[in-house]
Amino acid sequence: MTSITIIGAGLGGLTLARILHLHGIQATVYELEPSPQARAQGGMLDIHDDTGQIALRAADLYHEFRALVHEGGEATRVLDKHGTVLLDEKEDGDRGRPEVNRRALRELLIGSLPAGMIRWGIKVAGARTLADGRHEVTFADGSSLITDLLIGADGAWSKVRPLVSAAWPTYTGISFVETHLNDADDRHPGSAAVVGGGMLFALAQDQGFLAHRDSNGCLDIYCALRTAENWAAGITDQDVAKAFVLASFHDWDEQLRALVADSDDALVPRAIYALPVGHRWDRVPGVTLLGDAAHLMSPFAGEGANLAMFDSAELAAAIVAHPDDIEKALSTYEEALFPRSAASAAESANNLELCFGPGSPGKLLDLFADHSR
Repeated sequence: MTSITIIGAGLGGLTLARILHLHGIQATVYELEPSPQARAQGGMLDIHDDTGQIALRAADLYHEFRALVHEGGEATRVLDKHGTVLLDEKEDGDRGRPEVNRRALRELLIGSLPAGMIRWGIKVAGARTLADGRHEVTFADGSSLITDLLIGADGAWSKVRPLVSAAWPTYTGISFVETHLNDADDRHPGSAAVVGGGMLFALAQDQGFLAHRDSNGCLDIYCALRTAENWAAGITDQDVAKAFVLASFHDWDEQLRALVADSDDALVPRAIYALPVGHRWDRVPGVTLLGDAAHLMSPFAGEGANLAMFDSAELAAAIVAHPDDIEKALSTYEEALFPRSAASAAESANNLELCFGPGSPGKLLDLFADHSR
């Protein structure tokens, strides 16, 4: 029996483990985090009907997923820096991208797996190819394992990727500052009205506020800046951080500035990185990648989580179809992976510049208009 090791219990690794389990194929998932509750998992995700939803159907979790959907979450507002509303679309229920809380979706996937299938609190130190073609994974505690099939689902800074590729993520030039407004309708009614029922884009060249309403009434705020990669290095005081961000938006509408000024939680800087568009590798026996490990991109195509799950469904399908020929399975999977991920990465890079380049937010409005035709 082929031993299968999945590194990373994000949405991609969990989806792969779930689908393999449904087909009676054993795999073990190793995850750095000590438990599912170890950290916040981010806000809302729009799950696409042509990628993420297909994967959830393959995982036999589609109906459970639909029960988690935030109704009304597909509403979209676009504002300029002066607070002028340029687009205010309510959800019409026919966009094919329902919103769900990332933590809730991850918990659904975790709960669908047998106890012990995920090994929590295991930090991977590195991986190497052995003479017989298998792979050895070493862990920070000094232990190791040898596996027939190694799958890197371990995100941007993958420890598995160096086995197949020398590529490394580079800074896109855009950083987010994440924060939250809790119980927004009661405690922050003005901000709740600005964001609306779903997603807010308030944009100008090199700057912007992105926000969405969570299913629990929280507003997840992402303040975007085109700035130096390490701009937040050395800033440890929250008041200093907030003053820096607000000074960068000194000429913006006060209701938009309030999304940061009134924040209930700490401001968390998040530099946005990406792998080269069209990242690919030569076939290496017994190892492959999925999700951000394979094709990290900025979030401006909304494809990261969706592609991670879809990659997993495609990889699982290939393994199920070729259980006695893993190389055939991996070749089949990667042959479709590379052009698919290249197209999404190119879209993401283009949309980043569309959002924060000259003429913003007008170009975003044009994009929405094209999609509605």
